[in-house]
Order: sequence, then structure tokens, then C-alpha cells
Amino acid sequence: MHLPHQRGPLHDLPDTPDAYDAVLAGVTEQALARMTPEGSLEHPDAVDDVGDTSLGITSLLALAWQRGKDPRLPDAVRRSLAFHLRERVFTEDNPGYPNLRTTGSGLPYARYVVEAGAHPIGDWPSTVWALLQAVNVLDAADGLLDDAQRAELLRVAHGYWRWLTEATFFNPQEAGNQAIGCVAGGLMLARHLPGADGAAVRARALALYAGEIRAHRVRDRGALLPPEHGGAYDNNYGPISLSFLAQAHRVSGEEVFAEDGDTLARYLDARLSNGGYDQGGPRYSEQHSGFEAVLGLRYFGARIGSDLGRYRGDTRWGRHAVQRDGGVDGHFAFMLVWQIQDPTRWHRTPSAAPARHQLRSGTVSVAFDSRMTPSLVEAGGTYYLPAAVRRRHGFGPVTEGFLLCRPMGEVRVRDVRGGALTAKLVTKPVVGRDHVLRHVRSLYVTDGTRLWVTVAVERLDGTPYLLSGLPYAADDGDRVRRTADGEVASAGGLRLTHPRETGPDHFDTRAELTQEQAAFALAADPRGYGDPDEGWRHLVGSSALEAGPAPGAPDGLHVFAVRYGPGGPFTAAFDTGPDGLTVRTEAFTAVVGEPVGDAGLDLTC
Repeated sequence: MHLPHQRGPLHDLPDTPDAYDAVLAGVTEQALARMTPEGSLEHPDAVDDVGDTSLGITSLLALAWQRGKDPRLPDAVRRSLAFHLRERVFTEDNPGYPNLRTTGSGLPYARYVVEAGAHPIGDWPSTVWALLQAVNVLDAADGLLDDAQRAELLRVAHGYWRWLTEATFFNPQEAGNQAIGCVAGGLMLARHLPGADGAAVRARALALYAGEIRAHRVRDRGALLPPEHGGAYDNNYGPISLSFLAQAHRVSGEEVFAEDGDTLARYLDARLSNGGYDQGGPRYSEQHSGFEAVLGLRYFGARIGSDLGRYRGDTRWGRHAVQRDGGVDGHFAFMLVWQIQDPTRWHRTPSAAPARHQLRSGTVSVAFDSRMTPSLVEAGGTYYLPAAVRRRHGFGPVTEGFLLCRPMGEVRVRDVRGGALTAKLVTKPVVGRDHVLRHVRSLYVTDGTRLWVTVAVERLDGTPYLLSGLPYAADDGDRVRRTADGEVASAGGLRLTHPRETGPDHFDTRAELTQEQAAFALAADPRGYGDPDEGWRHLVGSSALEAGPAPGAPDGLHVFAVRYGPGGPFTAAFDTGPDGLTVRTEAFTAVVGEPVGDAGLDLTC
């Protein structure tokens, strides 16, 4: 079973001028064949997200005309624009819309669903998207629109901005991507307004970004991020926010957008596996954006010097939005316009700088959460998620059913490179049920193909084991598929266990249910509105790799040793001396310093 949205890396899609001209040529032929006598370019199956879609196709046709001067396009642009201005601009309040500051303003807005009162909650983002499509048409207006039609479009675009920022509450869904998109639209609109009007819109856009978005950033993994639907980051909408930050910087030159985009890009780079897999977020868990992410990933990947294009997008939307029959849909078309206009090329090599919340080399990567517990392990083409035991989630030692991975003090991190090896030492103070403070030293070493994990902790009672992850998915080339297997070895014996109980709060990797489906089943609200991250935290138990203590550990310590990925015999030996704990495997020798103070790490092949 393949995960539906984790498809190919976005940088695999050709992005040459010829490739983009071919995309626009395909859109042109579909649009001209579809256009109704009234001038509509909407897909006939579209029901929601329709407020901006015909105008989005219009903007693509305008760009295609700019680039190729197809003589069929000027009339199509004018007719389709007339349709939008006549049929898709609403000035009477939508019945049931909950986020108005003032009623009866008469300002124009775009509806998520055309029918009055059918689904008004989506009108705010639909109006943002319509504003962005409108300014893209205005940017291409020379030689296409007569003065009257251009003036009417500018009046409507300005009205959209006023409705978004005056008639309604700003960012009512607490969605960072929508809010930054609105700011980008204001900055683009300001360039078309005369004198004081343009200056006022620009100033208002910058003030909204500073006071309503930047001031409310949420910290995760050491980074301050624009909040997304109540959380710090969503793996579908986060890259879309990155694209909006890129466009805001491109059109305004304001350094704040570059700085915040760099921060978001480095955060995304750290959480993203080497193979481009990611999961998690307060709105979606495994759904991925496609062309909507390209601008931001490409623009900021070049700025921070890392291969963000490895992000696995939904390549069904690799060029533009489509309906189920594959037909083009104008929703989000502004992102395709911007990525065609932006000359930045993909940066295709990883960043050489060590990152606190990531270990990455070759085909191996480990992403760490804010507590420096792995949130994702990748080795041998398999992706491992944190396992769950008795409602506690993570990787770490387990004693008497209690997982020791929650820090109770400062977490120390040390990165070391030695020859072909890359290593990270995480030293974490923890407290168990017995209230005794212990120090968990977790050493992660990779040669780019395999990953060795050694965990040392003061001796534990009972029959402890190392919770070593949940094998969940595997890289299948162009797709990611579900799996319950992985190449793992342990010096102390290894077992793959599955929940004995059934039900939504127990996750069995042998079942076809995806992590996203399971997370939404546990969320408080329906799929698409609930928080899957919060739902997943209610998980009681899961399939899990459990590694026993390695033999030969020094007195007073339990040591666990696991290797992920391919390889022959796995050997591990341990000793203590004045410099700390010595770990010897078939590939390296490491000396791990004492847990108190600034624990050192020496590594040799």
C-alpha cells in the first residue's frame, strides 16, 4: 500500500523555460476547449475552492500570452476576466459567515462555495487567493486589457484587500500560510495603486505581518515559526508558507521575510529525512503540497545552501491543481505563475553545517524533536517513527513499562565527524517512576549507509529494553509505501512486537491503516479540521522494535546497542576508563565522556 501523497521529490520535475512553456501550452489548450459561452474557465466538477479558480486560469493564460503571444489568448483573457468580475465577485454578506467585524460593508469578496450560506467558513482564504490571482492579471495587463477593464479589476482587488483587513477579522483560521499570502497580496497590490493609496496598503501589509503573524510565532525545535492551524508547523502548509515568504521578499525587498524564511527553511531541512519523507502537523499528517511548495523550497534552499527540493510532494499536483479526472483547476495558480517568473535554480547538495535537531549523511538521517528524541529515523530505505508504550512515545530505555526519554534538565548535544563517520551524542537527564535522576547518553553514528545507536544509562531494575522505533514506511523509488519490516540488528537481542489489543488507540504496522488515518481517528474533530498530532498523542500502544541490554556492559550501567540498515555481523563491546565509556563496534571506536559537565566524544574508524 503506497502512501497517497508521499510521491516524488519536487526537484525532479523539470523547471527549464521550455518545460514551463510546455505546461502553459497544455493549460492553454484545456482552457480554450473548456471555456463556456459566459467566459467561465472553472472545471465542471469543481464545487468548493471555486472563488479564485477561473481567475487563476485567466492569470495563466495572461502569462502564456506574455511568453508566447498566442493570438487566441487576448480574447480569452478578456472574456474570462469579465466572467469573474460579473459572476464571482460578491458584495452582499454571505449568510452564516462568522468572522465579520462589520456587516453590510459592500466590499467585494470571493466565496469558497458559490451558493449563499453553503460553506462560508472558507471565504477568507478564497478571497486571499482571488486577490493574488487578480494582481497577477494586473501584472500582465499591458497589451491585454483595455483601460476600463483594468480599472475595474484594480478596484475589485483593492476591495478584496479592504474586505480581508477591515471588514473581517484578520487570519480567522489561525493559518500562517493564508495570513502570509494575504500580506504578499497586499504588497503586490500596492505596486498598482497610485501614490498615497499604494503606500498605505504597503505599510498596512508590513504592520499586519509584524503584529499579527511575526509576533505570534510558535517555537519548535529551537525555531520560531509562523503558527499553522494552532500548531508550529504542518508538513503540507509549512512549505506553502515558505513560498509566500519567498514571494513577499521578492516583491518587497524587506529583509524580515528573508530572515523568517531562512529560519523556516532550516527547520524544515532538519525535520525532513534524507529521502524527503516527513509527517506531522496540526491540520494534515501525511498530505503534501505539490507545485505550491516549489517557489519556497527552491528560493530558500538556494539561500541556506541545502537540498530542500528532496521534499516529497504530491506530484499529481506537480504543475498545477487538478480535479479527479486530471483536468486543470485554477486553484492556487498564482504559485505556478511565481515559480515560472522566479529565476532561482534548485540547490541539490546537502548543507555541510551540523544541525542540532538532525543527523544526516548519505542515505541515513535522524530528525530530533524539541526534546532531542528521534522523531524520524531513516536507514536502509526504511522510515521508523517513535513507538508508543503505555501512552508514552519515543525512542529510549524502558523499565517496568516506563519510557525514559522525557528530559528533566538541560539536554547536551555534541556533533563530531571522523573520517567517513558522522556522529551525534545526546546527553539527557531523566526521572523514572522511582524519582531517581539518571543520565541517558545516546550515541548516533552513521557511515552514510548504516546507523549505529548506543544508549547507556545507570543500571535499571527489572528487565529493561530499548524502545527502538516503529518500522512504518519504505522508500520505493518514486513512491513511499507502508511496511512493517526493516533491517535492524541488536547486540542484546531484538524483537518486533505488535499490540495485543485492538482499537483506534493501538497502532499495528501490519494493518493497512496509515498513520494519518489513525491520527485523525483519535483527533477531537473530523478529518480536515481535527489536529492529527494531538490525536496521535492519545495512542496507547503500537508495534515496536525492542532491543535487550547488550552483554558485557560495565558495572553500574545498562548499555543498549542497535544497528539500522544493511550489514554483516554486528559486534559491540564496552569498557569504562578515566575518559568515560568506550564503545567498540565492527566499524568504529567511540569514547563517550561522563554525563555530568560538558560530555565529550572521540570517534575513530
